[in-house]
Amino acid sequence: MNQLVFTKMHGLGNDYLYIDARGGLPTENIPELSRRMSHRHLGAGADGIILILASEVADFKMRIFNADGSEAETCGNGIRCFAKYVYERGLTHKTDFVIETLAGPNRVVLNVENGKVKSVRSRMGKPSFERSRIPMVGASGQVIEEPIDVEGEVINITAVNIGNPHAVIFVPDATEAPVAELGPKIENHYLFPQRTNVEFVSLIDRSNIVMRIWERGSGITMASGSGSCAAALASMITNRTDRKVNVHLVHGSLTIEWAEDDYVYQEGPAEEVYSATWLLPIP
Repeated sequence: MNQLVFTKMHGLGNDYLYIDARGGLPTENIPELSRRMSHRHLGAGADGIILILASEVADFKMRIFNADGSEAETCGNGIRCFAKYVYERGLTHKTDFVIETLAGPNRVVLNVENGKVKSVRSRMGKPSFERSRIPMVGASGQVIEEPIDVEGEVINITAVNIGNPHAVIFVPDATEAPVAELGPKIENHYLFPQRTNVEFVSLIDRSNIVMRIWERGSGITMASGSGSCAAALASMITNRTDRKVNVHLVHGSLTIEWAEDDYVYQEGPAEEVYSATWLLPIP
């Protein structure tokens, strides 16, 4: 039996368990650790775990493991909470620093009041709509409102990679979308060899959209930073919105901007819920 200290945090309800692993972990089986800790009934309950690590190329390194144990390339909500964690614990005194992820470096800028991080703006990278970059099976070219067959139902998707793969579907009302039904079918569709996140999006106006998400490896979640970026980008490239939009989620909203330098920026809150000690048989 070993002890492991962790902190539960969330970005608009997208919750992860944060572990300072700079000094190592009591197990090498991180996927199984994530499955156990993330279980909503038998564990602490989360969309996954996030490890705080030292980096040779940035200020810190972040590794993300989904609730099913798979490793994710990046996580927008996770990055904001990561930034809050390291700043408020004195691991850095910078309010502008870089976090290494599997998708590449992410620059974060913190809005701090009285020593507490109120919001975080992060640079999520440059998007790609090219099929080979998603990745997605088929002929080369951009995947914009392309019809695909999902068990006999034809659905138009716009696919984008913003560090990880996304398939965006425009619907009349995202709050009524069949996320639990269609999400896993599209996530595991043969067209997506690395699986995909799935966003259901409806429009309010040219500056506001509503999104619900099925996350690859986690299922339905309350929010997603990279998913919000994908939803906004799909809305922008199809000329449904302007290049700066508010993405409305279950527990709040994120501001997404596709800037002139082609980088995508997201800004939103990060919250700490509690810290605890996990008593676990080592997987």
